[in-house]
Amino acid sequence: MDDISVQKIQISGTTLASLIQRVSSSVGDVDGLLFGRVTHITPLTLSDDSSASATATTSDQSTLIATVTSFYSFTSTSTFYSPSGHLDTPTLNNLLSTSSSSDDRLIGWFSGRRKTHLRPSMRESSVTSALASNTQLSSQVQNSPKSHAFPPCIFFLLTTPFQGQLIHTHEYKAFQFQSSTDSFDPKTLDVVNLGPAFRGHYSDFTPKSPFPDLPFEVKGLNCESMVEDLGKKENEKFEKLCDQGLKIERLKNLMGSQASNYTAELEELYNSMLKKLNGLAKLVEQSSARVLEQENHNMKLRYKVAGFE
Repeated sequence: MDDISVQKIQISGTTLASLIQRVSSSVGDVDGLLFGRVTHITPLTLSDDSSASATATTSDQSTLIATVTSFYSFTSTSTFYSPSGHLDTPTLNNLLSTSSSSDDRLIGWFSGRRKTHLRPSMRESSVTSALASNTQLSSQVQNSPKSHAFPPCIFFLLTTPFQGQLIHTHEYKAFQFQSSTDSFDPKTLDVVNLGPAFRGHYSDFTPKSPFPDLPFEVKGLNCESMVEDLGKKENEKFEKLCDQGLKIERLKNLMGSQASNYTAELEELYNSMLKKLNGLAKLVEQSSARVLEQENHNMKLRYKVAGFE
């Protein structure tokens, strides 16, 4: 069976920046797991010809895109594999159960090294081959007309320059491991950022970062009820504030042709708010004067105790 080849790999700018920061700030070499999904995309061929035969058609060339949404980094290397490159299956399964989410699956791993060449090593090749050959770790390709299982064969390699530089501080490259040829296939890494050129497919991209579960539970703590109560309190505060001037039901009258009739009421509300702010400012000024007076009094007492007076 031939390997499923992806055309490119996507990652958000924030996720890539976080990954680079994790590698550059570490004391030594690190590695970790990559999570995401593989999506089958069939592009449409659009034409401006109005004839019936030139309508929008589906292209025969489908595209597979691997999207990295999050990563899980370790504090050292050889966490889920041996020094010879063999997988530690129990440790890996335990890590996956605590770090992965229900929406995204394991699609590969990354390795961060210091002052080395930007090419996979023999141990990294062995680890990637072991991951790609493990059928239990494969995930289904999304939006695919046929059922295809995609193994975790994506590999990110990050290195630092041999000599310290002021601007260029890191290098990275993305690969897909081909089990049929036992080799790495370099892939284009598409960094998805905000902007007009990326606005179309950035809305479909959801970067995530897994957080570890709390090892304990607080009895009597209901997060949903706390959020609901907090929302009710904020609404009550807002309603109380509006009751002092304009009612909430009358705020809609400030829009449209009838808005000019409520200008006087709005100005009156604005003046009352300014009066309250002025009163609050005077209270703050008086409190500051009292604090300064108390500090001076305390300083005189310290001088007396020290024998200066």
